[in-house]
Amino acid sequence: MKKQLILCFALVALAISTKAQSTFDKWPELKAFHNIMSTTFHPAEEGNLKPIKEKSTELAESAAKLQTSLMPKEFNTTAIKASVKKLATESKTLDALIKKKPSDAIILKNLTALHNRFHEIVGLCKEEKH
Repeated sequence: MKKQLILCFALVALAISTKAQSTFDKWPELKAFHNIMSTTFHPAEEGNLKPIKEKSTELAESAAKLQTSLMPKEFNTTAIKASVKKLATESKTLDALIKKKPSDAIILKNLTALHNRFHEIVGLCKEEKH
């Protein structure tokens, strides 16, 4: 019984992971943003803000490219477009903020909000009927 439960959880995790990968595969610019976000946010969670301080411009540029990219048809909704626009604006704001050298707490607060916005977009993409 225990092995069946573990297998069930593994299959569910695989299905979720496959769906997320297919979203990124369908929208390469979203995947590119994710790659930068993951290399900056996860270290920040552990107190290392060096990556975001070094890559904030790259993150903002990636968000701008995402906003102007050809969005896959199934993701081309008002809600997703609005969230991507906010992501681009918030990324640019974070970059400008970091250049002013605020406290690490302020950077982390803004980076966390940006990370949440990214997950909002991914969630909206998963909600769309494919």
